[in-house]
Amino acid sequence: MSGREGSGNLHVGGQAVIEGVMMRSPRGLATAVRSDDGKIVVKAEEYISLTQKSRLAGFPVIRGAVAMIETFIVAVKALSFSADHAASAHKVKDRPKKAISALSMAAIVTGAFALGFIVFFYLPLLITEMFGFESGILFNLVDGILRLLFLFLYIIAITRWKDMRRIFEYHGAEHKAIFAFEDDPDVTAEKALESSRFHPRCSTSFLLIVVIVSVLVFIFLGRPETIADRLIRFSFIPVIAGISYEVLKLSARKKIGRKIGFLLWPGLFLQRFTTQEPSADQVEVAIAALKACLDDNLLARNGIIN
Repeated sequence: MSGREGSGNLHVGGQAVIEGVMMRSPRGLATAVRSDDGKIVVKAEEYISLTQKSRLAGFPVIRGAVAMIETFIVAVKALSFSADHAASAHKVKDRPKKAISALSMAAIVTGAFALGFIVFFYLPLLITEMFGFESGILFNLVDGILRLLFLFLYIIAITRWKDMRRIFEYHGAEHKAIFAFEDDPDVTAEKALESSRFHPRCSTSFLLIVVIVSVLVFIFLGRPETIADRLIRFSFIPVIAGISYEVLKLSARKKIGRKIGFLLWPGLFLQRFTTQEPSADQVEVAIAALKACLDDNLLARNGIIN
């Protein structure tokens, strides 16, 4: 995922899905998928973030936690749409298609959060406790290093999955389309292909910022001694996500970005693994999603457009 303010300070972000790309703007979101007959199928809908509807949800730091939850929900919907078309492409046509219910959606999102919590927060804490550090600073530094190691291992693991290469190519297409849009709202495949596939506002950079911020916040909280200390520690995870979100937004401002840009360097490096150079056909899909999410008449863009 990535995002930045494009022409007219219009914020656009996105993510790669199965044989396609999802794009999101303040006006709505759209998912474009290349079908088995070579045509591009688009699903677009109006979508206004809770951070725009509620003053409280739009308050700094709080809006980061809200955006994280919304991103998970939007991602599941986009993946569900792309998976249906991927199944069609593999001629699994006799399988009944079922829309994801609200309950199923809640279960998937909850499961994703739970898995992320266990792998990136709970396991590093348990391992660090085995060392028996007395210093709160040393304890949290080691805990942070382990969290960072787990993130690296996760990224390395998914890059070795052959089926993920196509996803990484569409991830690169998404970044290139957004970069081209930032330079000129009249995006073309030729212009996008010339753009970089490394985007500073990618979720990879966000995850690394989360690790760094978590170390600083947890040092402030000290070494957890009791179950209550652990619960307090874990309750700060939404705060950490919110602060990380603000750091990412600040990095989009040129003057501030120059000063804190070093925080994004590791994320840009990791994108060498999580993005690949896309083909012109893949960039066309990303541009189709981009244009659809910016269209005032979003629902009119549903269906086959190419």
